Amino acid sequence: MTVAPGARHVVIGAGPAGLTAARELARQGRPVVVLEQAGIVGGLARTESYKGFHFDMGGHRFFTKVDEVQKIWHEVLGADFRRRPRLSRIYYDGRFFHYPLKPLNALAGLGLWRAVLVMLSYLRWQLFPYKEERTFEQWVTNRFGRRLFLTFFKAYTEKVWGIPCSELRAEWAAQRIKDLSLRSAVVAMFIKPGKTIKTLIEEFDYPRLGPGMMWRAAADEIRRLGGAVRLEAEVTAVRRSGWRVDSVVHAGPCGEAVVAGEQFLSSMPVTQLVLRLEPPAPDAVREAARRLTYRDFLTVCLIVDRPDPFPDNWIYVHSPEVKVGRIQNFRSWSPDMVPDPAKASLGLEYFCSEGDALWSLPDEALIRLGKDELERIGLARATEISDGCVFRVSKAYPVYDADYREHLDTVRAFVDRFENLQTIGRNGLHRYNNQDHAMLTGLLAVRNLEGGVRHDLWSVNTEPEYHEEVGVSEAEAAVLEGRITEIFPRVDGLALGAATGVVAGALLWLATLALVWKGGPVVGPTLGLLAQFLPGYSVTAAGSIIGLAYGALGGFVAGWSFAVIRNLTLLLSLSFLRRRAQRHLLKRFLELV
Repeated sequence: MTVAPGARHVVIGAGPAGLTAARELARQGRPVVVLEQAGIVGGLARTESYKGFHFDMGGHRFFTKVDEVQKIWHEVLGADFRRRPRLSRIYYDGRFFHYPLKPLNALAGLGLWRAVLVMLSYLRWQLFPYKEERTFEQWVTNRFGRRLFLTFFKAYTEKVWGIPCSELRAEWAAQRIKDLSLRSAVVAMFIKPGKTIKTLIEEFDYPRLGPGMMWRAAADEIRRLGGAVRLEAEVTAVRRSGWRVDSVVHAGPCGEAVVAGEQFLSSMPVTQLVLRLEPPAPDAVREAARRLTYRDFLTVCLIVDRPDPFPDNWIYVHSPEVKVGRIQNFRSWSPDMVPDPAKASLGLEYFCSEGDALWSLPDEALIRLGKDELERIGLARATEISDGCVFRVSKAYPVYDADYREHLDTVRAFVDRFENLQTIGRNGLHRYNNQDHAMLTGLLAVRNLEGGVRHDLWSVNTEPEYHEEVGVSEAEAAVLEGRITEIFPRVDGLALGAATGVVAGALLWLATLALVWKGGPVVGPTLGLLAQFLPGYSVTAAGSIIGLAYGALGGFVAGWSFAVIRNLTLLLSLSFLRRRAQRHLLKRFLELV
């Protein structure tokens, strides 16, 4: 084992979080070394290559509302960072649906009867939702109805995660699809934003040769500024003295080496970090780390002997009869990713777990599977596929299963006690963050080193509205919500029924007594007709008591019924308002992955 040159700052992992942090440190003139176990930078956002073709591992759209992140992207790539149009569809039940969903297209695909059932199901779950939202299934059903959940959510989500939707935690959906309150729904209806904001639904930014181009350029900048980025340097041990990390051990082609440092930033899976500590973490912490799991995927990359098999950037495959989950068309992402204008390159993504049957299939078998499923879906014939390769991506998605929160809390409580160690990025925080949020954790970690305000990296992407927002302040929204509550208060059915009953009973009782007191040959002939509808009633002193009872009962039923109908009408009206405001959720639900 050799002792490699140390650095004041050691960054573990050369993905978006690690490279962003290292770039910031290098720009401040601080000595920094980055250790990356792979032979390529980019982490989960890397771009692989095969015979001149470039393949994005996952399909990474570059969009953000974090100005600093946007600035970094344009600083790093400049003219090579380009705006691209977005087109995507859903394949379900042998049909292709536009995505975002379009009413006429969805109606034609689902059929009138199924579409009606979807709407009825939506109304049923708006009126009688699950009281608790512990699971993904409950969370989605409460917002879209059970039929839409079964149609568009269940099969694809379970294909991605490998566990039933009844076991996937609701907080994952709440993080990835920002929830809407009644306030935001009503504000969205009554207050228009001051300007139109184009979102990822219409277009997105993208590096000319895929996201890996961004991170290769970032790594080159770090080196130019005096930092080091070491590839094929897997961290095998993290040595500590109490609550301070002293050094890390990494293994590579030239054997093991020790790198000492003063501050450490880690984007490696927090599970591995805990398990590689020396001396070891307590048994309870190690066991909690082992219980945190991940979902992996592999991409079958196919070369097609025609330039445009389909126009989409990507297609979501919801049909359970095929194993592929998503299909990327890289020419639509960027024409420069395909070197031959007469060909196309596709990436078929299969979600699996490292070591399972699908993950362990030989590449040749996976390429055959990809060809067969591509033809079965109807996107290309197997005979049109001239070449292919396979890339595997491990630890891609932290799993939010039934017990993950308890285990993560245990791990976090332990890791947070270290004086000179911060975990960053998706895997470092075991949080399903987007690329820009991962970058933000790297930036904030560097600021934590400067002293002053201490940023909580674990809370990045938990609160701020991210993808869409209404251009109104919290104060304005609160005032508007208060005014709506004043104008449309809920009517208490029991109170209104009781009040109406008292008034109606008293009026009939008094009217009957007045006619009895007036007297005459025929007492109250007109009011006496009520006896045909109210058995036992008559225009007499005794009949007035029976009339009082009938009036009270009838008035109560009328008042209570009015309150129910009025409240139901208001509820349905607000539900439709909420539905309109939730359209962006329906447009975005496939962004979960």
